[in-house]
Amino acid sequence: MKTSKEIRQSFLDFFQSKQHHIVPSAPMVIKDDPTLMFTNAGMNQFKNIILGNDPIKYPRIADSQKCLRVSGKHNDLEEVGHDTYHHTMFEMLGNWSFGDYFKKEAIEWAWEYLTEVLCLDKNRLYVTVFEGSPDEGLERDNEAAGYWEQHIAADRIINGNRHDNFWEMGDTGPCGPCSEIHIDIRPDSERAKVNGLTLVNQSHPQVIEIWNLVFMQYNRKADGSLESLPAKVIDTGMGFERLCMAMQGKLSNYDTDVFQPIITEIGKLCGINYGANDKTDIAMRVIADHIRTISFSITDGQLPSNAKAGYVIRRILRRAVRYGYTFLDQKQAFLYKLLPALIDSMGIAYPELQAQQSLISKVIKEEEESFLRTLETGIRLLDKVIDDTKAEGKTEISGVNAFTLYDTFGFPLDLTELILRENGMTVNIDEFNTEMQKQKERARNAAAVETGDWVSVRDGETAFVGYDLLETEAHILRYRLVKQKNKSFYQIVLDQTPFYAEMGGQVGDSGIMADGNETIEIFDTKRENNLPVHLTAKLPSDVTATFSVKVNGEKRQATENNHSATHLLHEALREVLGTHVEQKGSFVSPDTLRFDFSHFQKVTDEEIRKVEELVNAKIRENRPLDEHRNMPIAEARALGAMALFGEKYGDHVRVVKFGSSVELCGGTHVQATGEIGFFKVAAESSVAAGIRRIEAVTGAGAETFVQNQQDLLKGIHLLFNNAPNMIQSVQKALDENSALKKQIESFMQEKMLQLRDILIQRAEEINGVKVIRHQGDENPELVRGLASQFKGKFSDVKFLFVAGTVFEGKPSLTIFLSQPMVDAGYNASNMVREAAKFINGGGGGQPFLATAGGKKTEGLDQAVAKVIELI
Repeated sequence: MKTSKEIRQSFLDFFQSKQHHIVPSAPMVIKDDPTLMFTNAGMNQFKNIILGNDPIKYPRIADSQKCLRVSGKHNDLEEVGHDTYHHTMFEMLGNWSFGDYFKKEAIEWAWEYLTEVLCLDKNRLYVTVFEGSPDEGLERDNEAAGYWEQHIAADRIINGNRHDNFWEMGDTGPCGPCSEIHIDIRPDSERAKVNGLTLVNQSHPQVIEIWNLVFMQYNRKADGSLESLPAKVIDTGMGFERLCMAMQGKLSNYDTDVFQPIITEIGKLCGINYGANDKTDIAMRVIADHIRTISFSITDGQLPSNAKAGYVIRRILRRAVRYGYTFLDQKQAFLYKLLPALIDSMGIAYPELQAQQSLISKVIKEEEESFLRTLETGIRLLDKVIDDTKAEGKTEISGVNAFTLYDTFGFPLDLTELILRENGMTVNIDEFNTEMQKQKERARNAAAVETGDWVSVRDGETAFVGYDLLETEAHILRYRLVKQKNKSFYQIVLDQTPFYAEMGGQVGDSGIMADGNETIEIFDTKRENNLPVHLTAKLPSDVTATFSVKVNGEKRQATENNHSATHLLHEALREVLGTHVEQKGSFVSPDTLRFDFSHFQKVTDEEIRKVEELVNAKIRENRPLDEHRNMPIAEARALGAMALFGEKYGDHVRVVKFGSSVELCGGTHVQATGEIGFFKVAAESSVAAGIRRIEAVTGAGAETFVQNQQDLLKGIHLLFNNAPNMIQSVQKALDENSALKKQIESFMQEKMLQLRDILIQRAEEINGVKVIRHQGDENPELVRGLASQFKGKFSDVKFLFVAGTVFEGKPSLTIFLSQPMVDAGYNASNMVREAAKFINGGGGGQPFLATAGGKKTEGLDQAVAKVIELI
C-alpha cells in the first residue's frame, strides 16, 4: 500500500515525465489580491497567466497545492468533520497547459496515471462531461466524450449539468466545460446491489469525485455572453486526501495516513479511542482537520485576528477549541500539543512547518487560552439569560440574545443549544437566523463591487518605469467602470507607468495624467491580478490621446523614506534582539511605517534605543542603493537575502541592498539612506503571541514627532512651575494624590455609615416588606457600597433598598434586595430595567443588586415610585 508521501511524489514524477515543469505550492494565504483571501483552488497562483497579465514561462506545469475552503460549492465550515471527505485545508494535485495541449492529452494522461501508474480498478471509475446549455448556445462536450470513449465504456460517461460540469473563475473571465472523474469505493457487496452509475454526484460518501479536468475555452463578459479564448487552458485538480483514501482502501479520508497520526495523538491527549463514539469521533475529525489549517495559515503569515482572513482563521481555531471543550472534556489549551504529530506527517513536504514550529505553537496556545476564557464568560452570560427567561415563565430564549452571544463573544449557536437542552430549554432559531441574515447583508453591501467589461483602446502590455522615473509619456491600453459602496470610479491600464501599484505593504502612488487639454487626478494605484490599474474619478475625454503621467513626488519620497527605513530596521532588530527575528508583515505609507516581526517578549526601552541608534547611524553613513532587478533566486540567497515564509517568489527576483542590509523586495526605495533624514520609533506593541509591532516615522514626520514630544514636556514643565527636577516633582505629586485619595475614601466610608444609620431610622414597611428609599446627590459608587452595608442588617427579612441619585448631572438608580426577597421571586435586574424607562436609561445586574443610568433627571421620582409599586 502506497503511503501519502509516495502518492504525492508519484503524481509529480508522472507529469514531469510528460515534460511538465514542477513548481512548489504557493502560500495558502493570498496577499496583494483584493479579490481573494486564501488559495482555494490549484489554479489561483496561475490566474494572472490565464488572464494574460503575466507571460507564460512554462507552457506545462504540475504541482501539489495547499488550499483552504470555508464556503462555496463543495464545502461549509460547519459541516467539516461530520462527513468523511470534506475539509477546510486540503491538497490539490494539478497539471496545467497554457496554450499547449488540450482535451485529448489531458484525458489520456489522467486515465494513464489512475489506471496504469496507480492501478486503480477501471471498473470502479466513472466520468462526466458537460451536457450543454441551449440557452447559451452551448452543445454537449462531444469532443471530450469522444476521447473518453477510447478508454471507458460509453455507458460509464455521464452527462453533467451546468452546475457540476461548467467551470467559471467568477462572474466574468475565463471559463469552460469540465470533465470529472468519480470513483466507487464501496464494498463489492454493495456495488452488486446498486449500480454506482446512479450514485454519481448524489453526495454518496463512497462514490466521490477525485479529479476534475477543466477545459478553459471561453471568456465570460459582463453581459453574460461568451467569446472564445485565443489561447486555451487546461486546469486540472485532484483531491489528494480523497485519492489517498481510494489508494489505501479506506472508506474515510480520516482513516488514511494523512490524518491518522494526528487523530491518534488526539486520542492519547484526551484518553479517548477513535471509533468509540460518534460525537467524540466528529470532534476528533474536526480537530485533526483544523489543526492543519491553523498551522499552515500561521506559517504563511496569517495570524488569527478580528478582521478579514485573520477572522476566518480565528473562527476555525475556536471551532476546534469548542469541539475539544464540549465533546473531549478539554478545559485547558491542548491543540498546540498536536503540532509535533502534524510535522511528522507533513514536515518533509512542507519544511516551513518545522522552521516555524515555535511561533505556531505559541500563537495557537495563546489563542486557545483566550477563547477558553471567552467560553467561560459566555456560559456565565447564558446562565443569566436562562435565569431571566425562566423568571418570565418561558422556556425559549430570544434568538437576538443567542446572536449577541455568537457575534459579540464568539459563543457558537450549537453550544448555546446544547446548554439550553440540558436546562430543558430552546432558542428561537428564526430570530437568530434573521439577525444572521442582517449581518450578512451588511457585509455583502459593504463589499459589493460591480465591474464593467474592459474597453480595449489598443493592444500591449504595461511596462513599469517607476524605479527610474516619476514622469513619462503613456497611452491608455484599456479601461473599465467600477461601482463600489455607491461610488463610481474608473480603472485605467497604461502602456507604461511610473506609478507604483500597491503591493508588499507599500501603498500605491497618486498623481496626475494630462494630455494638454485636461488634467485627470490619479488618486490611487492598485494591483489587480498582477495588473497595475490607475484609479480616477473621471475618464479622459480623449482616451486615444498621448498623456503625460506624473507621480506625486513629495508623497513618493516620503513613502520611500519609510520603506527603506523598514529594511534598516529589520537588520537592526536582528542585531539587537537576535537572528530569530523575522518579518511577519509591514505597511509603508507617506506618513508612517509599521513593521511586524517574530519575538517572544516586549522590546525594552533600552533595546528600542539601541535599534534607533543603529538605524540612524546607517542613515548618516548615506549608504547607496545597490539594486539587482532580475537576479536568479539562488544568487540572491547566496548574497544573504532572506526569503520570507508565506511569500511566493519566482525564478528571478529583485534584490535591494543598503550596505549589509539585503532584502528581496519589489518596492521603491531611496537612492541613498541619507535621504531618510532621521528615524524615530513611535510605538511598540504586541500583535499576537510571538509577534511584536514597531511603528515609526522618518524624515519630516520624525521631526514633527520629536517636536510634539518637546511641546508636551514643555507643557508639563509649565504645570510644575519649571521645576529643575521634573521626575522628582511628578513623583511627589503622585504620592500626594495617592494620600489624598486614601483620605477621601476614609471620609466617604464615614459618610456612608452615617447615611446608613439615618436611612435605617427612616425604614418603612410596605406589604410585609421593609423598605428604605433614598434620593440625593451621592456618587453611584458610594450608593452601591451603601447597599452592601444593608446585606448583613436585613439578611433574614424581606427588604428592599432603592436609591435615586443625581451625580454630576446624570441620574442613576440602585436597587438592593435581601435574600428572602430573591427567594420569593423578585429580581433586582428586571426591576431596574423596568424603572429605568422613566429616566430614559437602562441597566442590569444580579438578582439581588442592580443599577441603571439614564438621561432624564426629572423622571427619577417616577422611577423610584415604580420600584416600590413592583412590590
